[in-house]
Amino acid sequence: MNSKIRFTNTNKSTFFATARQRVDTYFKENNISRYANKAMWGKTIFYLATFLGLYLLLISNQFSLGVMFGLAILIGIFSAFIGFNVCHDAIHGSFSSNPKVNSFFSFIFNLVGASPYMWSITHNVVHHTYTNIPGHDEDIEVAPGLVRIAEDEKVNKIQRFQHLYAFGLYSLASLSWVLRKDYVKFFQKKIGEHPTNHPKREYFNLFFYKAIYYFLFIALPLIVLDITWWQFLIGFICLHLAEGLVMGLVFQLAHVVEGTDFPLPNDQGNMEEAWADHQLRTTANFATNSKLASFLLGGLNRQIEHHLFPKVCHIHYPMISKIVKQTAHEFNLPYIESPTFMAALKSHYRMLRKLGKEAYKEQMQLVPAVS
Repeated sequence: MNSKIRFTNTNKSTFFATARQRVDTYFKENNISRYANKAMWGKTIFYLATFLGLYLLLISNQFSLGVMFGLAILIGIFSAFIGFNVCHDAIHGSFSSNPKVNSFFSFIFNLVGASPYMWSITHNVVHHTYTNIPGHDEDIEVAPGLVRIAEDEKVNKIQRFQHLYAFGLYSLASLSWVLRKDYVKFFQKKIGEHPTNHPKREYFNLFFYKAIYYFLFIALPLIVLDITWWQFLIGFICLHLAEGLVMGLVFQLAHVVEGTDFPLPNDQGNMEEAWADHQLRTTANFATNSKLASFLLGGLNRQIEHHLFPKVCHIHYPMISKIVKQTAHEFNLPYIESPTFMAALKSHYRMLRKLGKEAYKEQMQLVPAVS
């Protein structure tokens, strides 16, 4: 495979130019900023205040083990919500027109254990550019060898059961991120096929801010809480299992459901379509009519709009989604969506089963019997 991918727009599609012009017109005619509004600031205050309150309650050492365990689970869930609703927009530069404001809210990502610098590379650059392209979009590689999501990959015996164990693996996402992923990605020579060349200050930032997180969520609780080390370990692991499951499901339901593609470039390294058309074929929405889903998931249930307009604050996605959907239909392009969270979850389950158990069965039927 050629390591340099280019989107050649062979069909000369004007879908994105049309959609972008219409979205720009929407903001201009309604005199609306594409950045955070009052509702977005309200969400931000709610999530950050709740997260801080839960943490302070936990380390107050005033509650029973059962209550502290519940607080730890809630901290994990709200860590994911902060990532979805606050840091995600900030790192994309869509929270505010002021870079300093975006930088401040990006910094908060460190306090939930993740590097905003590494996320800006793995997510903003690699994932958004090479969405669902095997070998290039590392975000879809949940557990190579264990979870198969691309039809060109050979299926193995273990993957027959991936529809049963994949959700457990998703739960490990946060633990891996906090303890392993950022370090591994940072010291790779390239992420996907994107070469890495980090500024010197980022070497310090990676270890310094990780150390702060480890102090706040490992050392300090062990110092101030009247619990044993193994009780702490259970709470810490379960915090991250809850966070990881929420994170993993939201991502998978946006890219690994029925109808989404996992295309490969040709021998010259070309994707013979426009980049925006590619995004529509590899990304899906779910539960777009649910106000609760929109509030909790930071607009990530509208991944199509996010991938096309990452510089627009997610608070505006409900309105621009109408424009994007209409324009996609006019250009005979797919607009993949599931009506509810459960519908998307079932679709993802069927995908896992199809690419695991069913694919293995078909593969074995093609193997000639040994006489």
